[in-house]
Amino acid sequence: MQNPALTFLTSQIGKDAQKSPSPLMRWLNPTLLTVAEGALSMRFEVRPEWLNPMQQLHGGIVAAIMDDAIGATVFSLGESHFFATVSNQIDYFGRAGLGETIEARTEIIKRGRQLIHAQCTLWNADGSRMLAKGSSNLLKTELQK
Repeated sequence: MQNPALTFLTSQIGKDAQKSPSPLMRWLNPTLLTVAEGALSMRFEVRPEWLNPMQQLHGGIVAAIMDDAIGATVFSLGESHFFATVSNQIDYFGRAGLGETIEARTEIIKRGRQLIHAQCTLWNADGSRMLAKGSSNLLKTELQK
């Protein structure tokens, strides 16, 4: 069976997120690097409005990146219903500054009929240092796509 969501995402590899159905993703504007059903990676450049008072990547932006990247990963499954985040848990390990490139890598850990458990890791540009690791539970909604 054809998965139109995965087909769309595959067509976006190497491009920015201006065609994303998510307004937040369009604002974050990453470049999609890889995608498969239930996993993806994307690259972001840290912008001035993403910084905290210490001039480092704000933890709230990390949470937004992870939540939206996991959302795109759930989208890749081609489910007929929307899923809503019911929990996020994030551990912060490192920092990134203005202009640095960071990479989000996601995967679905458990896919049930009603609940999906996914994780996202955030890395520095060369992949040598994990900046954060998060996991989310998403619940199937009554809303259909």
